Amino acid sequence: MAFRKKNILELERSSVNDYKTQEKTPLILILDNVRSALNVGSAFRTADGFALTKIYLCGITAQPPHKEILKTAIGATESVDWEYVEDPCAAVQALQAAGWQVLAVEQAENSTSLEQYTPPPNAKLAVVFGNEVSGVSDEVMDIVDGALEIPQYGTKHSLNIAVCVGIVVWELFIKLTR
Repeated sequence: MAFRKKNILELERSSVNDYKTQEKTPLILILDNVRSALNVGSAFRTADGFALTKIYLCGITAQPPHKEILKTAIGATESVDWEYVEDPCAAVQALQAAGWQVLAVEQAENSTSLEQYTPPPNAKLAVVFGNEVSGVSDEVMDIVDGALEIPQYGTKHSLNIAVCVGIVVWELFIKLTR
């Protein structure tokens, strides 16, 4: 059996205007002092791919129209709703006050393994991804509602944040939409 790649018209993607009005997955990304603009762009592209509600860019995290964000986002900065909030704790607390459950993605005591996590019914989730070197800030860890951890079995102690965002978003998307 041969497989032919679909052309752009066959993919039937939404226009940016249609995307902005379509129903969104009740999932928000919070980027806590992410150093690499390329990782930020990748998060935008993943958020677009799964129609996430919003991205919060916090602290030193680069903001569009940064050249490296645009390089990896490939236009997703135009479709995905985003906001810059200097203090990541302020973003977390505002979301919690609005009824969102906020979970850090971190190797932490009492974390829940990602595949074992079950969102509550009608959940609205926000997930915090941290700095490439130091992870989610201690201040944020002190106020989140929980922590999710991706099991790892190799010699390295972490994953690239862009890969991590993809894994977590896919797993939560499946659990929130099925």
